[in-house]
Amino acid sequence: MTKETISTDVLVVGAGNAAYAAASSAREAGASVLVIDCAPEAETGGNTRFTAGAFRVCYDGVEDLQRVIPDLTEDEILQTDFGTYTEEQFFDDMGRVTEYRTHPDLCELLVTRSRPTLRWMQEKGVRFMPIWGRQAFKVDGKFKFWGGLTVEAWGGGEGLIQAWTDIAARDGIATLYNCRAQSLIVDDTGIKGVKVKHEGISKTLHAKSVVLASGGFQANPEWRARYLGAGWDLAKVRGTRFNTGMGLKMALDIGASAAGNWSGCHAVGWERNAPEFGDIAVGDGFQKHSYPFSIMLNANGERFLDEGADFRNYTYAKYGRVILAQPGNFAWQIFDQKVTHLLRDEYRIPQVTKVMADTLPELVKKLEGVDAAAALKTIEVYNQSVPGGPSFNPNVKDERCTQGLNIPKSNWANRIDEGPFEAYAVTCGVTFTYGGLRISTDAAVLDNDFNEIRGLFAAGELVGGLFYNNYPGGTGLMAGAVFGKIAGVSAAAACKN
Repeated sequence: MTKETISTDVLVVGAGNAAYAAASSAREAGASVLVIDCAPEAETGGNTRFTAGAFRVCYDGVEDLQRVIPDLTEDEILQTDFGTYTEEQFFDDMGRVTEYRTHPDLCELLVTRSRPTLRWMQEKGVRFMPIWGRQAFKVDGKFKFWGGLTVEAWGGGEGLIQAWTDIAARDGIATLYNCRAQSLIVDDTGIKGVKVKHEGISKTLHAKSVVLASGGFQANPEWRARYLGAGWDLAKVRGTRFNTGMGLKMALDIGASAAGNWSGCHAVGWERNAPEFGDIAVGDGFQKHSYPFSIMLNANGERFLDEGADFRNYTYAKYGRVILAQPGNFAWQIFDQKVTHLLRDEYRIPQVTKVMADTLPELVKKLEGVDAAAALKTIEVYNQSVPGGPSFNPNVKDERCTQGLNIPKSNWANRIDEGPFEAYAVTCGVTFTYGGLRISTDAAVLDNDFNEIRGLFAAGELVGGLFYNNYPGGTGLMAGAVFGKIAGVSAAAACKN
């Protein structure tokens, strides 16, 4: 086996949204840049490829959105209530959903730089559009966006990766695929590069600075059981099979400081019979996020959470954990005909575990693994608890709340009484892990004494300290872009010192 040496100014480990944001900003600052990815080219893009492409961004009105979405038409503006999503709202959401544990300095960067970072991406060549199909329902002839989430990349995660790789090729950023980072090269003066195996050949990649953007450890079942807890090795992986925590390990091995919620993760309701890892052909289609309009039953035929506690943007990332804790690690989402027209496109893919029936007694008998008699009783009791109340409105928290149940349904409570009925089986799908590396506001990785490790920077899922217990939808890609851009600028500046 031969060894080969390659040199560059900035070496970026990973090839997702955060990685390419770092590579692009470093190149813009005048550095030579090399990106490496352990995946083959056909599977490149990390978890980004498996996302729906949503970005949580501040805007004070439609004029701000037009700067990011310049092809937004007047007709689209007239038929849509985009509302606002101010910095104050973003701060409030980050505080509330993380139980006020989010790192204040990192959170401030995420919020205040969200809009300029998205504009920068648009100017680089990433195209955006409103999330018509998933974040706005048409009521009385007008769309209304809800939950603080309005913008997505054109073509979803796959389109975002294609845009970034096109930008990289245009700007002279090389990418090595099938190139697995194995260890950081470091001495008393700082980082000197990375030892890798590229297509089975050991190589030394010399670099003046390194940006780690290779994701969390969600695809590593041993680490999931170690850090997330017993039973987490049984969860499905929503995204790439390549995010096994190698970037984290390399940094921790040289004395980097760990930070954040290492026992926490972003975990969603996911197709029960999905494969172990994400399927590129299906992308994000295995998710099942229309549950606020359902009731969910476990194997005992019982409800176990408040399906309508909040907009799905603020509950979906924590409800996967609750589903995993149920007997058999699964649940069924049950809908009637009053709401089936609201189901997202992911409910219509061929790879779905679905049953239908004209009556509830027929339906519960089809729920595999569920106590049918108990399930029917639960539905009957639930139906009796639903008051007349305010009108059902999927665009707002309508306060249609059950009465007298130990576990309420706080919004969107409709009786399940209009057949034919539909039910979908879900389990837990892990998206990414919250624990990661401690970084400065310049995205420099800190050591165990909280000093910067010279020449080492980090962005994306392997940054710790932003998310605890829960997560506002669309914040992952936004955080990856914000801190990726910061890391790239910092890495390029470090090359000149």
